Amino acid sequence: MTANGASENGTKDNRLRALEVAIEKIEKDHGHGSIMRLGEVSAAMAVETIPTGSLSLDIALGAGGIPRGRITEIFGPEMAGKSTVAMHIIAEAQKLDGLAAYIDVEHAMEPTFAQVIGINIDDLLISQPDTGEQAL
Repeated sequence: MTANGASENGTKDNRLRALEVAIEKIEKDHGHGSIMRLGEVSAAMAVETIPTGSLSLDIALGAGGIPRGRITEIFGPEMAGKSTVAMHIIAEAQKLDGLAAYIDVEHAMEPTFAQVIGINIDDLLISQPDTGEQAL
């Protein structure tokens, strides 16, 4: 092996070690699984989900619902059923003893409809911000 090749291997080893140190620090600061190589077996870790109330949608999402404990945005055209899907997810979360917050940027939440879907409105947190910045 040439001196040049040995030097390149040493540099590569140093970079890999620096990467491992950075990954260890991130995991120490933010918990195991907060960063990983996508191809690792551990990357296929089980993610706890909340069913959407639609078996077809749960299957399409690939995980059996939406990930629990994360912010989820439901996006689509007007009158596509975004609010209804969101309310079904909230009802499912409450059935699993979860706590949910509904950020109603359209100021269109109908408590009676929410109850019909199965939401316990006494336990639902709601925010009706005036701007997108307030919603965040």
